[in-house]
Amino acid sequence: MSTIVYVVAYVALLVFIGAVARRAIKYLNNPVHLRWELYPVAHEGKGRDVYGGSYLEDVDWWKKPREVSMVNELKVMVPEILFLKAVWEHNRPLWYSTYAFHLGLYLASAFIALMIGGAIAQAAGAPPDAGALAILFVTIPSILGPVAFSLTILGSLLLLHRRLTNEAMRIYSSPGHFFNLALFIIAMGLALASWQTHDPTFSHLRGFLANLMTFQLAAFDNPLFAAQLLVAFGLLAYIPLTHMAHFFMKYFLYHDIRWGDESNAQGAYSARIATVLSYPVAWSAAHVKGTGKNWAEVATFNPTAEPAAKPAATKE
Repeated sequence: MSTIVYVVAYVALLVFIGAVARRAIKYLNNPVHLRWELYPVAHEGKGRDVYGGSYLEDVDWWKKPREVSMVNELKVMVPEILFLKAVWEHNRPLWYSTYAFHLGLYLASAFIALMIGGAIAQAAGAPPDAGALAILFVTIPSILGPVAFSLTILGSLLLLHRRLTNEAMRIYSSPGHFFNLALFIIAMGLALASWQTHDPTFSHLRGFLANLMTFQLAAFDNPLFAAQLLVAFGLLAYIPLTHMAHFFMKYFLYHDIRWGDESNAQGAYSARIATVLSYPVAWSAAHVKGTGKNWAEVATFNPTAEPAAKPAATKE
């Protein structure tokens, strides 16, 4: 059984990396998107982010160096990522359940990072359960893990309840939504059960990760531990194949769509724009009249313009 778990783990890691890369590359190869032109743009400098201004306000802006503020961007990104600020402001009842779920996942990610750090130390011959390393790689994960598992289960249950009882959410809930939440409950439930009955300091998990890194497929025979690993790695491979890939695709939503305000003054986007303008138009509405034309022709044609007068007939 242990060999199967190692194989599944390696395959899951490859699927995860491949799926993330494939989604990112597919997005980057998409046609250029329509700019939202939504202000304020977070990275705008010179204090313009406060009132929703833009570098386009400057006279001869294309001749001047662009000022971009990463600090302003972080002021927007950090509260949104860590506290789901937009949900808090626009859908407060949903925030309580979804934040419990996301906070559980954040803590679980921190727990996994510490476990990987401990596994690296163990593989390198530095016992992670001795000296100062014990606090970082044993004590903290022993507290963080159960809290993360429990919070994720609680958040999943609250979200399931909300999707089942809230009419506005129920009509937009697909079987996939319920399956995903159930999968998280199972995965975190198995992790919690394994911690309680088999691995209270997560030494077995840390050892498994160290073996995984060094390709030493050491055997283990605890079925609950094996089930925990199989479901966890299966979940890891599954996440980027679904809509849950928003955990990294939101980067493009914010930086390329919502905040994408680069100009084409130097022609950086000319080729991509020309490709889009060459696409055929199937709309036949009066305000477009695009049948048989491409977007470049539609964009340069005024459907409300008066037709040109016909030249008067001349007598021979």
